[in-house]
Amino acid sequence: MVTAASEISAVSANTAETARDLQDRLGRFARTIGVISGVMLVASVANSLAASSEAAPISEVSRLVHVVATVLAFAIWRLARGKARSVTTIHALDAVLTPTLCTCWALLGIGISPHEPIEFSVILATSYTLIARSVVIPSSFLRTLVMGCVSIVPTGVFFFTRRMSFVPAAPAAQVRTFLLFALLWCLVAVLTAALQSRLLYGLRRRIREAGKLGQYTLEEKLGEGGMGVVYRATHAMLRRPAAIKLLHPERARERDLARFEREVQQTSRLLHPNTISIFDYGCAADGTFYYVMEFLDGFDLEWLVEAEGPLEPSRVIHILRQASAALVEAHRLGLIHRDIKPANIILTERSDESDVVKVVDFGLVKTLNSSALDALVTNANAIIGTPHYLAPEAISAADSVDARADLYALGAVGYFLLTGRPVFEATTVLEVCSKHLLEAPIPPSLRLGASVPLDLERLILACLAKSPDDRPESASALELGLRACTEATPHDALAAKRWWNRHAEALRARQKEARRPEAPATMTIDIRGRGAQRAA
Repeated sequence: MVTAASEISAVSANTAETARDLQDRLGRFARTIGVISGVMLVASVANSLAASSEAAPISEVSRLVHVVATVLAFAIWRLARGKARSVTTIHALDAVLTPTLCTCWALLGIGISPHEPIEFSVILATSYTLIARSVVIPSSFLRTLVMGCVSIVPTGVFFFTRRMSFVPAAPAAQVRTFLLFALLWCLVAVLTAALQSRLLYGLRRRIREAGKLGQYTLEEKLGEGGMGVVYRATHAMLRRPAAIKLLHPERARERDLARFEREVQQTSRLLHPNTISIFDYGCAADGTFYYVMEFLDGFDLEWLVEAEGPLEPSRVIHILRQASAALVEAHRLGLIHRDIKPANIILTERSDESDVVKVVDFGLVKTLNSSALDALVTNANAIIGTPHYLAPEAISAADSVDARADLYALGAVGYFLLTGRPVFEATTVLEVCSKHLLEAPIPPSLRLGASVPLDLERLILACLAKSPDDRPESASALELGLRACTEATPHDALAAKRWWNRHAEALRARQKEARRPEAPATMTIDIRGRGAQRAA
């Protein structure tokens, strides 16, 4: 049951988000008008200087009005760039800016000779201001209409006084005609702006609705793979961040749907704190399949090593122990991950703990007691996984892999964390697979050119043994082996906390700028057809 407090929190968060967007758009509008007004002011002065040897007096009323408009616009822009303000404040600034600008355009004619055709320029300036506002600033039809009517009042007054002073003896019919058409032009501008606001306001609302899946609103894109795309999202009432994975429409075939649903079902069985949690699953109104998981505000190990370089052995042990613990539960439930790799292990933090590991992406999981459906979905006649982290038996006998294939992959992850390089490197997938089958890995200490705790190095090389029988017998055994690695400096929780406080924000900013569109390829190689296709 949603409490009144959570409802108030949701409304407050929505209001804050609306205010931020509105403030940004008001600033853009003010800056645009300020630049245009400034350019026109400079052009006016330059034109006067070119037409006369005398200096163009900036004190002229028309130019002073231009200065006022320019200063006002840039002042509003500066306010909009500052601290966050409430929607009420932003609406008040908007209500001051637009009518004041239109008043300035109407006053531009003061001091200009009645013989100068300034009327058309005043209409254009007023019209462009109203229409530009309707395009940039989200506003309802009624608000734009009222603001437009208020804004054209100074223009109407200007036309009346100017025509009266210009032709005081003109026939009344001529004066009425002039004023009528001036008023009609202004009303057309107001109506155009109001209709434009109604159209764009409605489109923005529809776009917001289209960006929702049930109670979730999609925000920024986090990543994409062959099967789907992942977005950050927020629950409408709980305001809790989440990650939503959507199945690509072109992958909505029977086999892909079965695999997608199976990923949800298998992952939702896993309750270990080092495994990602699944919250929800469903099908959107347009037929898009999705599932909702916890949002992890951290870094995958591949990106972290690329950004920071090899990790300290004590930190590697801490990470591998948590990943091993997650695999203990999965293997106990009869699930093999089959795609353990740095990109599928996220390092994050909680309020009470840093360097928390989350194992993600169970899209290629295989059950030890496979059913006919499992065989159809996972394709027993295929080599599945990421080439740099494939166990030899996953290449030579893909249909007979067991939980020890995950231990090989986790050993390869540890190797990568220590050295910054994968166990085997080559120019083609075939060469990499061949090395997994035939070559012994170079010890991490030799590859790194620096000392590595001997007990940790031996354990990683044991995980990378060609024969499954020569590896730790289970994820539990591996986790115990990591606990027994005492040659490395013990993991320092306070040092980890300091690292997150010192580096996390900068790394998040770099990650947002350089976020890869997709992780390195996970391959599904059809043994019978020798084809290769991308997997999630």
